Order: sequence, then structure tokens, then C-alpha cells
Amino acid sequence: MLQEKKFYLTKEGLKKITKEFQELKELKLAKTSGDVPKMLQSEDVNMEYLTFQEDMEALERRIQELDLVLKNYEIIKPPAKGKDDTVYLGSKVYLKDDQGNKVEYKLVGTLEADPFDGKISNESPVGKALLGRKVGEVVAMINANGLNYKILKVFQGEA
Repeated sequence: MLQEKKFYLTKEGLKKITKEFQELKELKLAKTSGDVPKMLQSEDVNMEYLTFQEDMEALERRIQELDLVLKNYEIIKPPAKGKDDTVYLGSKVYLKDDQGNKVEYKLVGTLEADPFDGKISNESPVGKALLGRKVGEVVAMINANGLNYKILKVFQGEA
């Protein structure tokens, strides 16, 4: 289970989690109000019942996780669009490595991180290295290439 802590979410992330939470609660209600398999089938334990119990336990765990998130979230509020060139949670950061390759990341909370979509967690090594840095600074990243990245541009607000 997730530990009690603050979960940083975008507005879109909150909508997704709220929707999943409602859908899972409805699914649980539908499954438990329908035909529930009986524990015993003659003198043997019914395998359908055991599968049903495992499914319900997994469903309940996920509902509890989402409930915890919904009780302990904070919406990411980056600074207003403007001249602030500091990297904050919610910023979009444009970088260039030692070899001239350019990359961009958006810093989000752990629940929304998706490196394949350019969204990195504020708790990841890269996210930690970037937070609080400014345009023009060179940041050593802990990654397979061991490259240094120069911050080219920081975009605040919805990107």
C-alpha cells in the first residue's frame, strides 16, 4: 500500500484518478451484488470462488490506494507564465547534452510520471537534479550515459 504522503497531481491527473476511483467502486458494487460463487462445491473448494476472492482483494487494494491519493493530493501550481527561468514542479524544461542532443521534460508528481511521454517525476534522480535550477546552468544527470545537460529554456504554466 502507498505510504501517507503528499501526492502531486496535475488537474488532468486528478480527473483520471477520480474517474478510475468511481469506476472501481461501481465495479465492486456490481460484482458483489451479482451472482457470487459459492465457497464449496460439493466437498471441494470452488476454484471460481478463490479466483473471485483474489480479484476482489486486488480491486479493494486499488480502491484503497486511490482513496489515499484523493485524501492527500495537492494540485501542481507552477508559477504564472512569465520570465521566471527556475525549474519548478510543473515546469517544462528544454535541455541539451554534451553531445548536442536536445531533450525536453515536464516535471510532474510520481503518479503521473511517464518517461516515454517526456513526463518525469520530481522524485526521480533527473527530477531532483533539475528542481530549483535555472536557465544556463549545467546539470550532471545520473543516467546510463553520464552526460551533463545545459538548461536551455524553462516554460512555466500549461505546456
